[in-house]
Amino acid sequence: MQPTLAYFDAASSILARIRETQLDAINRAADICAHSIAGDALVHMFATGHSRVFVEEMFPRYGSFPGFHGIVELSLTYHNQVVGANGQRQALFIERTEGLAPAILRNFVFSEPDSFIIFSNSGVNEAVVDMAVEVKKLGLPLIAVTSIAHSSAATPRHSSGKRLSELADVVIDNCVPPGDAVVTVPGMDDPVGPASTIAMAAITNAIKIATAERLTAKGIVMPVITSSVFIGSEESTKRFDAAYDEYRRRMVRAYGGKT
Repeated sequence: MQPTLAYFDAASSILARIRETQLDAINRAADICAHSIAGDALVHMFATGHSRVFVEEMFPRYGSFPGFHGIVELSLTYHNQVVGANGQRQALFIERTEGLAPAILRNFVFSEPDSFIIFSNSGVNEAVVDMAVEVKKLGLPLIAVTSIAHSSAATPRHSSGKRLSELADVVIDNCVPPGDAVVTVPGMDDPVGPASTIAMAAITNAIKIATAERLTAKGIVMPVITSSVFIGSEESTKRFDAAYDEYRRRMVRAYGGKT
């Protein structure tokens, strides 16, 4: 089979498995998110490496709404410089160092009904597990989006001996195989074409949509960042501003102020 088609087939199969096996977990995650947002609180999100993409996929982008707060460190996620200053070696070193999570969380004020999502394909690196440990100390509901197969095949690195999936209240399996890459190209020793990007983006949007469904059922209609293609540039600008203003209002609470 042509390698490109093999990738499409693998991605389609993974999405089908997510649909077949993860809807209950996605719905439970949406229940948590809707409870937080309806309670005038925030769903905080954390990721390292390329997983920061899913934090941004949730909010702010077209078709998204406020209530989700990304906590993303450039030192862990800046991939423009592969080598040299701010390079990948430094990012990987920091990602595998314990003790960063408490310093990050010290910047914010958390209280009920806040909740947390952590995106991590491997679910074993120190920074990710460290964050999960700290979130549980705060008593907040924790949602993990991860690869159970990859995480199970990997050795836990955190001093607790835990994986992300073992600390979360709700675990959504992205159904991606160990190693992430899913296509073997003739003549190459190693597989290429990671599938976690497609899988986790689909899960992120499923959580978002299910959360919106629950909020509207409660009579809460959040401002959505909407393309001018649908509603014209003037109205689109109004929707953007409404979403940004609502996000800013909610962030006051996260910084210790009163809304």
